[in-house]
Amino acid sequence: MKHGELTSILISICIKVHETLGPGLLESVYEECICYELTKLGIPFLRQQGISFYYDEVKMDIGFRADILVDNTVIMELKSTESINPVHAKTVLTYLRLSGVEVGLLINFNVVLLKDGITRLVMDRK
Repeated sequence: MKHGELTSILISICIKVHETLGPGLLESVYEECICYELTKLGIPFLRQQGISFYYDEVKMDIGFRADILVDNTVIMELKSTESINPVHAKTVLTYLRLSGVEVGLLINFNVVLLKDGITRLVMDRK
C-alpha cells in the first residue's frame, strides 16, 4: 500500500474515532480504538513498539517507542493536549530519521475538529 493511500485510511480511522469519542480523553483511549479499527481492516501494525537505532556505529536497542507503527510504513504519534508545540513535530521527524520510516502522522485529539489536529510529516532525504 502506498503512503498516500495508507495515510488516507489512517486519517479516516482517526476522524471516526474522534467523532465517536470526542476530545479530551487520554491518548491511550484513542490508541486502543485506532488499533481496534486497524485490526478490523487487517492492516498490520505494532503498538508501543521500541525502535532501535545506530549511534556511533553501535546499535542502541530502544531509542524511542512509536505509539503506532503501521505496516512498517507510517509512524503515528498520538497526543491529547491543549496545543501542539513545534517540538512535537520535531520529535516525529527525529523518529522518522532514526527509524528510516518515511511518513509520520502527528494527531492531536484534543481539538473540536480533528482536521485541525492532524499534521503529516515526511522525512527529509538530504
